[in-house]
Amino acid sequence: MGAVTVPIYETSSAEQVRWVLQDSEAVVLFAETDSHATMVAELSGSVPALREVLQIAGSGPNALDRLTEAGASVDPAELTARLAALRSTDPATLIYTSGTTGRPKGCQLTQSNLVHEIKGARAYHPTLLRKGERLLVFLPLAHVLARAISMAAFHSKVTVGFTSDIKNLLPMLAVFKPTVVVSVPRVFEKVYNTAEQNAANAGKGRIFAIAAQTAVDWSEACDRGGPGLLLRAKHAVFDRLVYRKLRAALGGNCRAAVSGGAPLGARLGHFYRGAGLTIYEGYGLSETSGGVAISQFNDLKIGTVGKPVPGNSLRIADDGELLVRDGVVFSGYWRNEQATTEAFTDGWFKTGDLGAVDEDGFLTITGRKKEIIVTAGGKNVAPAVLEDQLRAHPLISQAVVVGDAKPFIGALITIDPEAFEGWKQRNSKTAGASVGDLATDPDLIAEIDAAVKQANLAVSHAESIRKFRILPVDFTEDTGELTPTMKVKRKVVAEKFASDIEAIYNKE
Repeated sequence: MGAVTVPIYETSSAEQVRWVLQDSEAVVLFAETDSHATMVAELSGSVPALREVLQIAGSGPNALDRLTEAGASVDPAELTARLAALRSTDPATLIYTSGTTGRPKGCQLTQSNLVHEIKGARAYHPTLLRKGERLLVFLPLAHVLARAISMAAFHSKVTVGFTSDIKNLLPMLAVFKPTVVVSVPRVFEKVYNTAEQNAANAGKGRIFAIAAQTAVDWSEACDRGGPGLLLRAKHAVFDRLVYRKLRAALGGNCRAAVSGGAPLGARLGHFYRGAGLTIYEGYGLSETSGGVAISQFNDLKIGTVGKPVPGNSLRIADDGELLVRDGVVFSGYWRNEQATTEAFTDGWFKTGDLGAVDEDGFLTITGRKKEIIVTAGGKNVAPAVLEDQLRAHPLISQAVVVGDAKPFIGALITIDPEAFEGWKQRNSKTAGASVGDLATDPDLIAEIDAAVKQANLAVSHAESIRKFRILPVDFTEDTGELTPTMKVKRKVVAEKFASDIEAIYNKE
């Protein structure tokens, strides 16, 4: 009808909600719960454009009833006229960036942007986006990937389920029984790490390790012409012992997944494919309507994010930055001409991400341009490579590599609370001890040191982590270190844990 939707994360703080409502000049708000409606009511004085608040559930004015009432007197001819008046360049939605480096900016996506995105997704994945499939979106609906793939799914008559709470994931998988799951890499890392920890706690850690390596070997062999007889036999054994249980935990019918928002990592991708769940990686931003590159069901190279979606172009600038143009690229930032101008060069959108395109046209994302660390010795270090490797360890929740203008690279490490409980039991530590209590424990230090040494194998000696510090608390969205999609806010971490960073570089 021409209205512009503006999604807000359900976990957003009052100040974040105020900013989005105020900046977007939204006139009607749909609140899911009483608590959301109460929060908005308390902000009413600072958002003068807001005229009405409707609730999906709770005690407030029911959205469906109100819309039915308001639409009763609308002439169908007026609706037809409005539809006919829409142009492809008209705005369809305003999606605010996650705000990892500052105040969120509103990305204006047009009707044409969304049509290009839907067509591209359906063209690349006709076997996943077809009638009869069951797609579980494990992302907040304010996330551009969740919205883009949901629209493509609805257009393809796919049954779609939603949840964004990790506590609801396993019950939702069991009830909904999806054939496809959509989420961010951290969720797939968490599923793997939990399975590994459960096996270790049950005294079957070695069996799981062999099974995991077999899955990786099997997947890699598939890219080289197929696994041999011995590997096929090992794979069949572990399918009965391990992989089948993993698939059952995902609902029993899940055969594929879509991952976006950050690189997944080749080893994890090979593990899941070897275990019977192919993960298709994609790459995109709020500014590109979701996916601008997607791995295809019949043209997959694990460790990459696939090839450009039809109707889009990309190239790598001289400094390694990925540039994008055409169909899915947004029209600009809402009420921010300066930021819009700075975001483009000769018609190409500057993604801010570093990437490479191989001889077959597959795109790999290697890091974030603004996150590059320059040591005191002038060495440029992309932290994502090390951080991804560290998060693969089941005991590590988050890792932040530091070292800008410092003599060497260091890292802040947080411990996964669930994995920590099992680790304490296996290592005969006091049951009630916290991470802070054991941050300097020799056994814990040795465990993390081994993970650091393994991560360092992925980089040169000059880029490797020399010292690390275990933080007493994990990062969360509630405490401000993570975005709703589990991305680390580096600036916040650097400010809150400045003394820990300095401790890494203090001379002993």
